[in-house]
Amino acid sequence: MTAIVGHSAALLGFLASTGGLLFLVVGLVRKRSDLIRASWTWVWGVVGAAVLGFGAMEVALVRHDFSMQYVADNGSRSTPLLYTVASAWSALEGSILLWVLVLSIYLAALSLRHRAQRHDPVFGWALAVMLVVAGFFFLLLLGPANPFHTVHGAIPTDGPGPNPLLQNHPLMAFHPPILYAGYVGFTVPFAFAIASLITGRVDEAWVLAMRRWTLVAFGLLSVGIVLGAWWSYEVLGWGGFWAWDPVENASFLPWLTATAYLHSVLVQERRGMLRVWNLSLVTATFALTILGTFLTRSGVLDSVHSFTESGIGPMLLGFFAVIVVVVCGLLAWRGDALRSPGTIDSPVSRESAFLVNNLLFAAFAFVVLLGTVFPLIAEALNNSRLTIGRPYFDRMTGPIGLALLFMMAVAPALPWRKASTGVLRDRLLVPAWAAGITLVVLVAFGMRSVAALLAFSLGAFAGAAALRQLVLAARASRRAGDPLWRGVAGRANGGMVVHLGVVVLAMGFAASMSFVQRDEIRMHPGQTAKVGRHHVTYVGVDTKKYPNHTAVRAAVRIDNDRIFRPALSTFPFATQAIGTPSVRGGVFDDVYLTLVSPPTTRGGTAVIGVVVTPLVNWLWAGGAIIAIGTGLALVPGKRRRRPTAPASEPFATDVPEPEAVPV
Repeated sequence: MTAIVGHSAALLGFLASTGGLLFLVVGLVRKRSDLIRASWTWVWGVVGAAVLGFGAMEVALVRHDFSMQYVADNGSRSTPLLYTVASAWSALEGSILLWVLVLSIYLAALSLRHRAQRHDPVFGWALAVMLVVAGFFFLLLLGPANPFHTVHGAIPTDGPGPNPLLQNHPLMAFHPPILYAGYVGFTVPFAFAIASLITGRVDEAWVLAMRRWTLVAFGLLSVGIVLGAWWSYEVLGWGGFWAWDPVENASFLPWLTATAYLHSVLVQERRGMLRVWNLSLVTATFALTILGTFLTRSGVLDSVHSFTESGIGPMLLGFFAVIVVVVCGLLAWRGDALRSPGTIDSPVSRESAFLVNNLLFAAFAFVVLLGTVFPLIAEALNNSRLTIGRPYFDRMTGPIGLALLFMMAVAPALPWRKASTGVLRDRLLVPAWAAGITLVVLVAFGMRSVAALLAFSLGAFAGAAALRQLVLAARASRRAGDPLWRGVAGRANGGMVVHLGVVVLAMGFAASMSFVQRDEIRMHPGQTAKVGRHHVTYVGVDTKKYPNHTAVRAAVRIDNDRIFRPALSTFPFATQAIGTPSVRGGVFDDVYLTLVSPPTTRGGTAVIGVVVTPLVNWLWAGGAIIAIGTGLALVPGKRRRRPTAPASEPFATDVPEPEAVPV
């Protein structure tokens, strides 16, 4: 019965998407307000179908309905409830179902947010584009990614449960939905970009309409990526958090292009420049989410995160190709209208710095994309399998990352149009001193790695520049008698908080990659070893049974304090034991323990893996600061200009706010 409900929901969603699209397009072309109003009924049909389908899947999983093939493949009576709920997105078909649910939530939010503009052509065409995307994913649910197939033959009484790696840490319940919320969220700015090209209204109105949608998606994707790195660190047992895995890259690529867009769109709002570039960045961001879905769902690349090979790959690749062709055609069609009225007056100006910033982000994205897909290209051309590993990515992206840290400090400090020497001296003197002092202190303490010295010095440069603006904003808020949070709210100062988060994250990344210490020690009970500045004592081993697995646990005391228990966990239906690390976190470093090999006899020796990683917790703190900064950027600043556009124009009340403080 549940399978019938779920399949009917997928069919209803596809029909509602198609019906709503037809009503909208005919209504917009023929200017029939009655058809446009009627399309809203179809939109809510899409939302209801997505909620019904996802709800049916969760009910089947929680009730252990093994007559449904997806539950038989991914469910188990012994799996804890949290992981049973999370198994709805632990396999290919369920992940597409989650995509549809998140997309429907955005569709509902867009409809409610812009209900006053429902008859405006820009909003109408944007809604139509989202219905096309929704219809495509519902079609996947009806075809190669159908999660509602029933079992043929005897119905099993139990199942294997999710992949052991996906039921080994609570982050599995939060990381994928948040990542998807960011991924799918870029459908909204993409829809507005296409709508502006279709209607020919390619001025700044569409940019203002979807600015907050882009910020929401950016913030969620940022948090999702950081949580994914944290999951990798806590679960996979190798002591790292980022391996340039193809699936990691698939989420990082749209983040890079979205970040570039959020910077360059300021130039378009202020000077009317970079229109084609911004449209290209928005559409590239959405296209990269589809390409990333292809890479992670088709099985064409080997990855610990990827799902098994299926027939979904050709459809996703075809959809990606359609997006590229349609966007290129629309850009060529509207080429004359997209000519920018402004030009760069001076190479030493904010718009010039943002252009350099964008070129760096584009180069970063190209390097990552090339390293990710080149093995596919080589296999297609030469029938040979290649692997591009971490050395390529570290060597190619390192200089770009350092240049971006430098631009993070310089670009916001430059005025528009032209900068004088005096202005640059006043705004960059304190950050320059911070960078110089940081460099001297680190050299005095014995740091000799050139890459690490540059990273920390440039991080201090960028961080001090952001703090300077926030201090000025706080002072202005105090003089006005406003609460502190109001002074740092708004896009400009929220962006500076995001910059601080990126700096903290970059420092954590540089330290943890440059100064990590690893060792594998064969120890008998009571033996103590020293790794870095920490003493590790092996106490013994025990076995503990959990509802879904059995763990052989080593008791390890760190610095004569607490005992931590790295383990080897054996899950039913798993072919080998899964390592479960144990981590003692700290502000300045982590001690990461794994049980490499348990003792073969009672009281025998065990092999304990120890990894000491400096500042790794700064990564998670940086992600939290980025989330806070994004939230502040979504809050309207205290001072806003009055609308100057005629009331009949769309989105006339959504106008750019001035910078928070005259820094």
